[in-house]
Amino acid sequence: MQTVTNGFQLNPAAQLERVFQAIAARDMHQLPFFQPQIPVRACGFQLFEQQWIGSLLTPWMLSLLVLPGPDQQWQPREVGDKLALMLPCGNVRFTVGEIDGCGQYLASSLMSPLDKHLGAQQAVDLAEHTARMALSLPVVDGNIPSNPGRRALFRLSQGT
Repeated sequence: MQTVTNGFQLNPAAQLERVFQAIAARDMHQLPFFQPQIPVRACGFQLFEQQWIGSLLTPWMLSLLVLPGPDQQWQPREVGDKLALMLPCGNVRFTVGEIDGCGQYLASSLMSPLDKHLGAQQAVDLAEHTARMALSLPVVDGNIPSNPGRRALFRLSQGT
């Protein structure tokens, strides 16, 4: 039975790490794509529009996660439902997940399985950068036409 997911009053990073570390030890460690050199890390979690958003790195995947923030209540959704959220970086498609100890959350898979050549520090750095990038505004050069025709490109290259 699905229940309402109550918001996290404090940053959920430590709780996510505990829950996913237990999953790693209990269920995932013998799978062929499990990379034991990669730690479980919840990176960059911060409040955005009253919801917690950050990235989750595990020995098997990297995902962008959204969890309910302080005093928020999410009505239950079907696990596996898809929805898109508009973030500063653009539209991101999420899948509803649910796990004991955290309730329902939204996850956008960024890398699954992880690249086998990824080192532990590289993976953590990637997770931290991913969390920052999700909440960053897109970089746009105002001097470049949004739909340049051949003449516009020529004028740009001539400096006029």
